Amino acid sequence: MDNRQRITLASFLAYFVMSAMLAPMPIISAPIAETFGTSIEDATAQFSWLTMGILVGAIVALVIFDFLRIRSVFLLVYTTILVCLLTLMFTDSLGAIGVALGIVGVCCGLGLAAAALVISRTYETERRASMLVITDASFSVAGFTFAAAATAFVVAGLHWATVYQLVATVTVAILLLALFSTFPSTAPARETTASQEAWPLPYWLCLGALFLYTLGQYSMLLWLPNYTQSQLGASADQAGRLVSMFWTGLFVAQLLVAWWVRRIGVQRLVLVAGTMTCLFSIPLWTTNAIGALPALAFLWGLANFGLLKVVLSFATQQVRLPTPRLVSALLLGATLGTAVSPWVTSRIVLATDNYFILQFSTACYAALAALLFFAVRTQRTVAAD
Repeated sequence: MDNRQRITLASFLAYFVMSAMLAPMPIISAPIAETFGTSIEDATAQFSWLTMGILVGAIVALVIFDFLRIRSVFLLVYTTILVCLLTLMFTDSLGAIGVALGIVGVCCGLGLAAAALVISRTYETERRASMLVITDASFSVAGFTFAAAATAFVVAGLHWATVYQLVATVTVAILLLALFSTFPSTAPARETTASQEAWPLPYWLCLGALFLYTLGQYSMLLWLPNYTQSQLGASADQAGRLVSMFWTGLFVAQLLVAWWVRRIGVQRLVLVAGTMTCLFSIPLWTTNAIGALPALAFLWGLANFGLLKVVLSFATQQVRLPTPRLVSALLLGATLGTAVSPWVTSRIVLATDNYFILQFSTACYAALAALLFFAVRTQRTVAAD
């Protein structure tokens, strides 16, 4: 394995770790609540430490590479994650768990930015887009793999943090790759007039859509397992499988994105994916047949068509030359939706119930589809003028 392959693999694993931290959340919320004698709403809210930490990490990433080399960031970040994950097995304080998850979140946000920087500095323009799609596929693989692992561990009666010990082994692999690799320089590129170019309305509409995308996604993923167990009588195994099936469907969709975008274009794919994601979320809260839900979860994931990267690609087309800050702002919009979802959704569930939050998820997707429709329409109007 040459140096380029090592740093590429380390970057893919950074995405893998991020997803592996997020995917088990709805599955291990109930065991955490049982272990600490608290409500599932309070247990789920603890994950806001993780998601808000990711947001903080994404913000810090805007400036950290002015001071530290990419290799140093990788070593510092994943050593810290490893230590924090190991402590989860031994702590008996719910507050300490929140702090540990918050630190892991900050490190994941930094690691993700470092991985994106490695890919953007390592691969030429023609291959960069395809490599970014593969990082999304790595994210999805971790999603269904670790959702399935978390379900199996819960059914087996193992400690709720056991699944995160598997994540710790991945961080060890990243550290080994970083130790024996040379990373690209972080020297700033020469300023161009593109950095002063105004961001048009369609860009801002896409940024809002990315926020709604992740908020809607985690509103469904965090509470669908709990809804099926408490309202439909599903077992822990059946409920956890729904999360895994969503990530499986999303992974398959991402493999198809490159084929679709070449044939129908980014504009049309944005509209199709936004509409389909909204429509396919509806059967998840209108169907009472437990046996049909895994297939519906898979189809919901499939209907996403890699919407996150499709919207990101469409947004970057709104300017002549996308700057790092422009791309970072888009990622921050998506990260913000992820960050606030545990706290916001747990408050909504406390005020309503775990059925309404699933409808809230669909409402987020409906608003997302509307924003994307106006973004495309505005772009076409400007182009016609």
